[in-house]
Amino acid sequence: MTKETVLYQHGTLGALMAGLMDGTETITNILKKGDFGIGTLSGLDGELIILEGKAFQGREDGALVALDGKQETPYAAVTTFKPTITFPVAGPIDYSKTNKLISEHLKSENLFHAIKIHGKFKTVHIRVMPKQQKPYKRLVEVSKEQPEFEKEMLTGTILGFFTPELFQGVAAAEFHLHFIDDKQTFGGHLIDFELESGVIEIEPMDSLFQHFPKNDETFIHTAIDYADLDKEIQEAE
Repeated sequence: MTKETVLYQHGTLGALMAGLMDGTETITNILKKGDFGIGTLSGLDGELIILEGKAFQGREDGALVALDGKQETPYAAVTTFKPTITFPVAGPIDYSKTNKLISEHLKSENLFHAIKIHGKFKTVHIRVMPKQQKPYKRLVEVSKEQPEFEKEMLTGTILGFFTPELFQGVAAAEFHLHFIDDKQTFGGHLIDFELESGVIEIEPMDSLFQHFPKNDETFIHTAIDYADLDKEIQEAE
């Protein structure tokens, strides 16, 4: 009998978008729930990348550092990655065309999927959210000031998730992807790329386990304004 595939998510993108950016779970505990995933760190301090059970932080200065697990996150999504759909891709092919190709291989657009692409890239363009101080602004405002970085001729991994449109706000609908190079020196939220060649792996999820920070006083007592959430997510992503 095939074991159920579970996407474990701590916090929601909607709460993060509203400015609830304090860390409410340790990276150590997140790693107990999966070996593959994405997110951010307390205070929106950069981009969280989890690959093969190791956690990394893409920082606003362009550096990529390994995490010791003591750091905290307000929002992270992880799974134990065991792909069931695998196929090669030959380039040159950009972000838009790759997403279209992946969409054709999804089991259903009504399911969450874990997505991994390992390959050789002609270019990779990323951004990294800068660390925020209280009082926190809404994430859409922060995204207007995010530093961007681009590198050429590197080998690495794109990883993240496809989210059904129904769950916009819980996560970002459609594709939310991060990047890390094989040398573990460059990584962040993916903006664009040109892939020369690679392998795409996909794992459909049976279920979503949504974990809430019920012991965090700010989360418990904040009245979150979701009025423009869809528009703000599209702008920030």
